[in-house]
Amino acid sequence: MRRDDFDYQLPQDLIAQLPAGERGASRLLHLDGGTGAFTDRRFRDLVALLEPGDVMVFNDTRVIKARLAGRKQSGGRVEVMVERVLGPGEILAQVGANRPAREGSVLILSDAIEATVLGREREFYRLRFEGCDDVLALLERHGAVPLPMYIARAADERDAERYQTVYAREPGAVAAPTAGLHFERALLAEIERGGVALAYLTLHVGAGTFQPVREQDLARHRMHGERYEVPQATVDAINAARGKGGRVLAVGTTTLRALESAAAGGELKSGCGETRLFILPGYRFRVVERLLTNFHLPGSTLLMLVSAFGGMDNIRRAYRHAIDQRYRFYSYGDAMLIERAES
Repeated sequence: MRRDDFDYQLPQDLIAQLPAGERGASRLLHLDGGTGAFTDRRFRDLVALLEPGDVMVFNDTRVIKARLAGRKQSGGRVEVMVERVLGPGEILAQVGANRPAREGSVLILSDAIEATVLGREREFYRLRFEGCDDVLALLERHGAVPLPMYIARAADERDAERYQTVYAREPGAVAAPTAGLHFERALLAEIERGGVALAYLTLHVGAGTFQPVREQDLARHRMHGERYEVPQATVDAINAARGKGGRVLAVGTTTLRALESAAAGGELKSGCGETRLFILPGYRFRVVERLLTNFHLPGSTLLMLVSAFGGMDNIRRAYRHAIDQRYRFYSYGDAMLIERAES
């Protein structure tokens, strides 16, 4: 397959720059991957599309303030985007500058922090914050919310709350698992009262999720790694739902990738790991039957994943319909509920 197989034209004014007035006020496009039929709904209609005995799995990662602006000690502006925290005082990060940062050089960030460049690992740099033993606390004090590049404004106080799910618990992500941004606590409680089990896992979304696919030949694309943990309680909830004939609904592509990675041996198992799973049409899904997700960028690995899940032709038609009906796209945009196509 080629990258161009997953291209489409999106009017710029459909890229959501702000969240909806309320979390649950988004629209929902419901796609049946088996028949190709789709229906326009409101997000709160999701409750009526669930049945007692189903299980919904959420990614409880928490977005950290991963963006830092500053300058090189030698002069020149830089922007640091944290990819992951490596340990006391050390991070892996993207460094934006006119010229590549050199090993041993010092960056002055937020006019308050010195970061030494320890080396480079592909597109990322290894940095050490001098005199720091708590990176997350340092980022909370000096960092900014890492909004995606297609949101053409600076982050503000509303983003600190709205670019975070209401169930976020485990700090470490540098991008939000955006399918979860639509949920309010009251809606989650209503879903649970209806006999649907709610389960959680953690996948820390990395900055690499926004990296473009540079290879036309997708067999040559290498996925960025992301850390995940699937608790035994979540495995038990999924097995219990299956035992009762219930369906597994993954809230977001990150949740789906974590579950499918944890089942790579054929059976879903609890534990921690790092996934580089690249899902393309033809992939055989082992765990997830339903996927709740937002609308994704042209040519992105996430669009490739949903095309594998819902069927390439179905997704193409659904996206054309969403554009015609002026759905809002990307992180702060509207949602899709996709029933898995036959694999």
